[in-house]
Amino acid sequence: MLQSSPASAVSTVSTAEPFASPVSSHNEWDPLEEVIVGRLDGATIPSSHPVVTCNIPRWAARLQGLAAGARYPRVLIERAQEEIEQFVALLESFGVTVRRPDAVEHRRRFHTPDWSSRGFCNTCPRDSMLVIGDEIIETPMAWPCRYFETHSYRPILKDYFRRGARWTSAPKPQLTDELFDPDFRVPADGEPMRYILTEFEPVFDAADFVRAGRDLFVTRSNVTNRMGIEWLRRHLGPDYRIHEIESRCRAPMHIDTTFVPLGPGKVLVNPEYVDVDRLPDVLRSWEVLVAPPPDPLDDRLLKITSMCGKWLSMNVLMLDEKRVIAERHHTSMLRALESWGFEPVPCDLLHYAPFGGSFHCATLDVRRRGTLQSYVS
Repeated sequence: MLQSSPASAVSTVSTAEPFASPVSSHNEWDPLEEVIVGRLDGATIPSSHPVVTCNIPRWAARLQGLAAGARYPRVLIERAQEEIEQFVALLESFGVTVRRPDAVEHRRRFHTPDWSSRGFCNTCPRDSMLVIGDEIIETPMAWPCRYFETHSYRPILKDYFRRGARWTSAPKPQLTDELFDPDFRVPADGEPMRYILTEFEPVFDAADFVRAGRDLFVTRSNVTNRMGIEWLRRHLGPDYRIHEIESRCRAPMHIDTTFVPLGPGKVLVNPEYVDVDRLPDVLRSWEVLVAPPPDPLDDRLLKITSMCGKWLSMNVLMLDEKRVIAERHHTSMLRALESWGFEPVPCDLLHYAPFGGSFHCATLDVRRRGTLQSYVS
């Protein structure tokens, strides 16, 4: 049998065409082709660690202290499960490829050399992974209960990597006491802003960033510190710019109920959290759309279990520059989007709120049809 010489083998490898990455997403509005959607299976009430409780109402923190490590009540799971499956079906009806993480038993306790915790859930891939072009970055999250959350996505990540995507993990944080201010309390209105995180090490959630091509916008928060923002700035290098959006929220966590780019030169802002006159100068040519007040909730159970506040009405997902999936309950937002020239697609996802969010939180847009551009002046 004839065998190839080493030289011919090297030649074959060197002349092979490069992979076309299955991961390619540069902004929040190019036509959506593939998305990861979270999963509710095994969801566990998160631990009562101070970095968790500082971002939820006090009564919820007290309840959480009693029930941490327990599964969510079936009545919450079932309604949310029905809605997320309908959302997946809606995406697929528009020709979008949907990937889902593995189911995980989050009640299992895990350990690091410094601490132990149970898990939380894998409902919100937007938090633990950031897509920049053809790269997926696993983020160094500050909640101990989310330390290994991306493990449930590893089969998907390995598949993307084998097919040509870049796959990066930010430095895994220690999450020791030095990262958290022991004297922290949520500042009252009118008091200087305070954050529970120190600058001991870089931490950030991907959901504190939104993308507009070569420009990213971020809010510093109780899960994202300045070191985390700087780590990403250095990692991305000179081809990208990161701009901070000042938030007036007293307990900030995640930008996608504060500042939401909807298309080239159009951004939706939260009038409670954002002072339009203090937006970065690079946005001076953009049309700033002020979100209407959210419609009130009639469901008492949702009022007492939501982790995300009333402004989830802003947590929309763009299918392209015109079509936008938004919560059916929030009719004021649907009418506003229509008046601004968008085509809202109503969908139900109210009961996902106890698990971390709505349409934008519940997804990670892996592939959008478009190229890297600059949209700011």
